[in-house]
Formats: sequence, C-alpha cells, structure tokens
Amino acid sequence: MVTVPTIGDRSHYLSREVEEFISWLATERGRSLNTLSSYRRDIGKYETFLSSSGIGIKQASPELLVSFVHSLLSEGLKPTTVARHVAAIRGLYSFLEQEGYMTDNPARHLRRPILPRALPKALDEQEVQKLIESAKGRDPVHLRDTAILEVLYGTGMRISELVGVCLNDIDWDGSMVVVMGKGRRERLVPLGKYARQALLEWIGPNGRQHLVSSRWTRNKDKDAVFLSLRGRRLTRQGVWCIVRHYGELTGMTDRLTPHVLRHSCATHMLEHGADIRIVQELLGHVSIATTQVYTKVSAEHLRYEYEKAHPRASGLI
Repeated sequence: MVTVPTIGDRSHYLSREVEEFISWLATERGRSLNTLSSYRRDIGKYETFLSSSGIGIKQASPELLVSFVHSLLSEGLKPTTVARHVAAIRGLYSFLEQEGYMTDNPARHLRRPILPRALPKALDEQEVQKLIESAKGRDPVHLRDTAILEVLYGTGMRISELVGVCLNDIDWDGSMVVVMGKGRRERLVPLGKYARQALLEWIGPNGRQHLVSSRWTRNKDKDAVFLSLRGRRLTRQGVWCIVRHYGELTGMTDRLTPHVLRHSCATHMLEHGADIRIVQELLGHVSIATTQVYTKVSAEHLRYEYEKAHPRASGLI
C-alpha cells in the first residue's frame, strides 16, 4: 500500500492501482470531487475487507466479491448504498482489466441488489409560490436567496451547477445561462421571466455588490454569481442551508432540499405538456430513462385529478 497524494477525500490511503483509477476518473471522465470522494470511501471499505483476509485487490475472487456484498447487506445498509459500492468496484476492475493490470475480471458478473424505483417527491405549484414568497425582501441577502430559489426551480439546475455559474456565463440578451453538468458537459439553460428578473435584482446595485469582498482570497470567487456573506463563492452546503432555512419558515422542513426544486421543475413542466426530450435536455440527463421517472409522477397527478373531477370515476353517479 502506498500513501500518495489523492484527489478528493484523503481520509483513505489506497493501493497504487486504485489511486490510478481515481486519477483516471478525474482526468479522463471528469468526475466531480464529490463523486471521487464517494469512490474513495467505497473502495477503501472494500480494500479493508480484503486486507482482513490478507488479500489484495488483484487477488480477489468472484466468491469473495459476493461475500463483501453480503457483508454490506448484513450491516443493514440501504440497497442504494450497497449498489453504489458495487458500481465502484465494477468500475475499478473494468479499469484494471483495460489497463492490463489483470487478465480476468472477478466483478464481471457481480450484480447489484434490486432497487425499488422511488418516485421523486415534488412540491405542488402553490407550495413553490409560498416558498419563494418567504424569501422576498430588498436587502442583499433576501435578493440573493430569492434568486437562488427562482433559478433552482425555474431551470432545474443541480445544486453543484448553480454554485458553479459565473457572471460571464449569463447571456442576458438571450435569457440563457451556460452550466457545467455531470462529466463536465456544458449545456445551455433558458432563464424564465421570474428567474431572470430575480437574478437582475440580485446582481443590480442593491444586491451582489454589497457582499463583494474588498480583497479576493481566491480568484474563483470574484466571478461567482452567488456569494456568501464573507464574499466567497457560495458552496453546495451553503445553498443547501439556505433552501432548508426557507423550508423551515414555510413548514416544509422534512420535504425540502435543493434537489426537490429540480424534481418540481421537471414534474410541473411535464404536467403542463412539455415534451419529455425537452425536459431531458433542460435537466442534462444523458439517458431519457432518467427523465422518464417524472412521467410516472405526472401520471399519478393525472389519475388523482381524473378521479376527483369525473363523476363516474369515483362512483358519484
């Protein structure tokens, strides 16, 4: 085992082959630091499991891989967490095989646990309106927070995409914004009327400039659209706390996260007749299968409205 510097979470020291895999994910696949940290934790746990039997990564057998999965399940981990571990291990061994470290892939037939297809829990349109209204105000913080909520709901951006937006990414004339999605894939996202107006007010004379630092400590901060109270680029954790704050004010604490606003954006667009491929492009989904889960939400909504409104659907006549 070697203790070379690593990308992302450095709390686990992994074997040289694994470190090369993590570096490959970063440089060749463009994975985010959060994803890299997740891979490090999961593979670190796998290496610890192997080392307890005196076995290295390249000596593992298919049977030992199955035993590792069973050990995770016996710990009571959620199937989604176990599936994430399996995906990391399969990716690792595919890399080792492609790079010539191994001639046989012990994870080739390793299966993930069957996952229930959970439907996203979207807010209804009245709840979104209530949430955004709770952030209204004329001081810089409220202007910023209103813009954050309007943009998250209005564009369906991921929280990581939102905090990465820079001032020159916004095309005011075309009402579009460039975002950097997963795998470092850029896409253009339209700004609706309310999101655009909220951004203009935040970036205007009463907003952003009051949080600008007198001395930038990091170059990446000065071009950030959204700033913290200390004049730094707002972090994912910062946005999460802001959204949760307004969830508390409106009584939605247990339901509201930034990702729920993304779910709500997609669901409401489909309910109002948007083409699923347009929603796919807006959200930056590589596969349309990822977007199709929202059609199930809309189908449930359709069924509810039908049974509520049609006299022969609920046995009223």
